[in-house]
Amino acid sequence: MTLFEATRHAFALLFSGDAALWHIIWVSIKTSVIGLLLATPPAVLLGYAIAMHRFPGRRIAVWLAQCALSLPTVLIGLLLYLLLSRRGPLGSLEWLFSQSGIIAGQFVVGLPVLLAFTLAAVQALDPRYAETARALGASRWRTMTTVLHEARYGVMAAVISGFGRVISEVGCALMVGGNIQGETRTITTAIALETSKGEFAQGIALGIVLVTLALVMNGALMLLQGEAHTAGGRA
Repeated sequence: MTLFEATRHAFALLFSGDAALWHIIWVSIKTSVIGLLLATPPAVLLGYAIAMHRFPGRRIAVWLAQCALSLPTVLIGLLLYLLLSRRGPLGSLEWLFSQSGIIAGQFVVGLPVLLAFTLAAVQALDPRYAETARALGASRWRTMTTVLHEARYGVMAAVISGFGRVISEVGCALMVGGNIQGETRTITTAIALETSKGEFAQGIALGIVLVTLALVMNGALMLLQGEAHTAGGRA
């Protein structure tokens, strides 16, 4: 099959509503969104805490948060595999080779991205926002919500970047999910499998979906950055 024929067949699969293809897409989006939703609150709170408080070992905490961005997803998958395997400490959960296991993996993969971006966004703010809130008698919770509201564009950029990271990774999803047809097969693991089999049409179709998602997410990020610059100019 030539490249042109494979691409034509790929578009035919997408527009014909191929059930197997769209189920793969649904599993990818579902596990990525749930994993990201679970990772966002702790990552944002931890990023805010590290940025706003001075404590012994803070530099090490910032260094670790930034280093975590470079962790290979296949290493995360290996660690989770050992934890979730039948003999592992979390084996009783029976999450290995299930969508729950993939969600756990996406949680761990997305957490460092959300943490590092939130940390950078809060650190970049004028410290007078927090000082003014405290001077006006705001509680710690109110001060935090005020600061995070001012850093909302950076936090939203963190969420968008985190989604791009989790939906495009393959190592963790393959090791923890097992690439089971109809259950744990995601866009990236399906592309790897179909390419190894020499079946390029479905791989190209899924690649088109992945590129489309990347374009949409980056377009949203550009809009947020534009709004942030406009808001900054008005201020």
